Amino acid sequence: MKSASIVTAAALLAFGLGVSPAAAASDRTPAGPHAVISHLADPMDGHAAEDETEDLTDASQQYSDIRNAPGLTAANAQAYYSGQQQGQHLPVLPGAWQEVTNQPYQSDAPAYRDPNWSNSTGGSGHVSGRVSALATDGARTVYVGAADGGVWRSDDRGAHWQPLWDGMPSLAIGAVAVNPTDHSVYVGTGEADFSGDSLGGDAIYRSADRGRTWQRIGQSFFGLRTARIVLDGVGHIYAATSFGLLRHDMRDWSAPWTTVLAPAAGAETSFATDVRIRPGSNGSVVAAIIVNKGVNPGAVNAFYQSTTGGGPGTFSRQAATGQLTDTDIGRTTFTWNANGSALYAVVQNATNTGLLTGVFRADSGSPAGPWTKIADTPSLVKAGAQGCGGCQGWYDQYVAADPVDPNHIYLGLEDVYETSDRGASWQVIGPYWNFGLPCWSSDLSKLTCPPTTHADQHAAVVASDGTAYFGNDGGVYSRAAALRGVVKWNNLNEGLHTLQYYSVGAGRVAGGDAIWGGLQDNGVSLLLPGAKEQVSPFGGDGGQVIVDPRNGMRAVNEYVHLSTARTENGGKSDFTTPSYTTMSPSCDNPVAGTLADPCDPGSLFIAPYSADIANLDHWVAGGQYVWDNQGKGWDTNCGPAACDWKNVHDTGAQITAVVAKGKTIYAAWQYRDAAKVYHSGIDTNYGGSWHRLATPNLPARYITSISLDPVRDGHLYISFGGYTDKWVPGAGKGHVFESGDGGASWTDDTGALPDLPTTSLVQWNGLLAAATDAGVYVRLAGKWFKLGTDLPNASGQQLIVAPEGTALLLATHGRGLWSYGVRR
Repeated sequence: MKSASIVTAAALLAFGLGVSPAAAASDRTPAGPHAVISHLADPMDGHAAEDETEDLTDASQQYSDIRNAPGLTAANAQAYYSGQQQGQHLPVLPGAWQEVTNQPYQSDAPAYRDPNWSNSTGGSGHVSGRVSALATDGARTVYVGAADGGVWRSDDRGAHWQPLWDGMPSLAIGAVAVNPTDHSVYVGTGEADFSGDSLGGDAIYRSADRGRTWQRIGQSFFGLRTARIVLDGVGHIYAATSFGLLRHDMRDWSAPWTTVLAPAAGAETSFATDVRIRPGSNGSVVAAIIVNKGVNPGAVNAFYQSTTGGGPGTFSRQAATGQLTDTDIGRTTFTWNANGSALYAVVQNATNTGLLTGVFRADSGSPAGPWTKIADTPSLVKAGAQGCGGCQGWYDQYVAADPVDPNHIYLGLEDVYETSDRGASWQVIGPYWNFGLPCWSSDLSKLTCPPTTHADQHAAVVASDGTAYFGNDGGVYSRAAALRGVVKWNNLNEGLHTLQYYSVGAGRVAGGDAIWGGLQDNGVSLLLPGAKEQVSPFGGDGGQVIVDPRNGMRAVNEYVHLSTARTENGGKSDFTTPSYTTMSPSCDNPVAGTLADPCDPGSLFIAPYSADIANLDHWVAGGQYVWDNQGKGWDTNCGPAACDWKNVHDTGAQITAVVAKGKTIYAAWQYRDAAKVYHSGIDTNYGGSWHRLATPNLPARYITSISLDPVRDGHLYISFGGYTDKWVPGAGKGHVFESGDGGASWTDDTGALPDLPTTSLVQWNGLLAAATDAGVYVRLAGKWFKLGTDLPNASGQQLIVAPEGTALLLATHGRGLWSYGVRR
């Protein structure tokens, strides 16, 4: 990911390798080339890393609290699947969901180059969502596993893609493998990239018909995270998972998995981050890595090997020697080279997630070494790293071997590297981005940089025809493995619809609606009627959006932490004239010379703001304070000398949702006290003066949305994330509540609504619609129904009513934007 002008390193704080998702976060994507080039964080600057870690922790904590509060750790992994099954038993209202974002998403559109907020000309081209796994079958067939977007197949080397997984219980994919003998496909659910939004899975599956149908292998593993699947060629399959190293006999797929390596007791305390079969060993030599980062790093962190076929009891710890010791081992991936003569490993620091221990080679081919360090952050920076040279090794890392040339190795961190001499020298073949390189220029006639990959690397595989495929935070790219030391890429994202949205907004323009959406690590997208592709006017992690329903070219976009800017021309800019006016009340605003005084010090990573339902020019925003733009609408400005945002109330907490109707404002908030006890509630000025609502019968969970009745004052609904006390002690009951007296009293309207994090509420044509982590539901005449068919099982993030009032728009975190109803 790339971040707004003040930062560049770090994407998502490590998930903690089995610790609370509160230890994880979302990366920052620099938003403006001008500021980026002048303020690019030094990869060797410890202070920059500390500042970044603080922001990343905030991002992770928000994602975790939405789904797990009041708990400090992840909810019972079975809770999600139980809620999903509840939803399957509800009656279904007729009508099918339609995919909205089925066009390519162009991150480098030349007409959208705002000098402060755009990432256009960074070189990523068409982008999709995070790709966590890759596999090939012969020369032409490629399989992709996406973070929360399921499994996809291409039969023409990535030119076209087909979704294979939309109806499966979990769309979070960690590993994909293919048996070249019979072309069967194996998928491990649960992403193992250790970010805050790396979701758990339920099982490992097999398809004998190239993905048309799927069979679960063995038992379920609720909360599973799968790092790799390998076949040994002699009748066994191995899976490196959060439950340890698993092994299965390929003669009986219904038989349970056998745990062959788990030196620490309990799920996710023996996380196997990789498993490999030594080439030429006929399946007899199996190596794995166990990382127990959360409990005494080094106690079980180590390499393990079996030389007798990988059965139970055959693995022994291989104490690392040479320039690598067991206490150095954090998250690690490794690979043998083509002939099995040398073993390569990329190792993240065991105690400081922002440091790279290094890249190592064992010429003995043994996990015990002795290990020689062949790269570290200083040497990678010297080689031309545009990213931070490995500061995100807990999140983005791989080492992959050319299956033909034993001296040729790929390394993925923030950038893509290769060596053709066993690590004696390294070349950057996939720069983090092109900004700051000598070939980059704001003058398009002088811009000579070749296209690069998206930043933050997660997977690599080489097909039988020598085509190498690479997966990262922006999708899939390929190149010929025979290439050496040059930046030359094929972009394969045109038909891969796996974008990870936080938000959606829409407004009328000629021919229909302009549809905007904020994305994880891919800025803010804009889709215009009849357009052949989406564009990206606004870079970074895209947060919430306000769109004028009367004029869809007018929008307010958010970077992170309430860093907001407005545009009135759809974000169009030739780089010489800004299309955005920065007007942020946040102390985290990254654009020099525009910091408000005073400013808000306490906003969430994705902070809420919205337009008054009775006055579209009246906006409210929430950090620690409630901010009111005093009805200035598209004339709203904010800077050090004067700011139209007025601080009207101090919650003393972090605001999770804020809405207005005329002079009445409601602000939901959350905080943890010194004892880490979770608190949430609502402040309002309903009735004239600000006060805190007494909410004794509301659950102590994250309040995700507030929906006001446009006709009846004092009538509102609120939704809650997380799970009930069936799964999380102290969480209370219910997900949707209603008040008819301004919040003085509340009625639980949850009824048969599934026990799932409920992320968004809207009132639509007499219905109350609720988006959840598994589907959209509507309440009609006091009963809940599942809304429509054909919606993939990706997590719903935000639900809105389209400007014409005849359709709903849904933002999902892994399968793009979808609509229900009739769009005009």
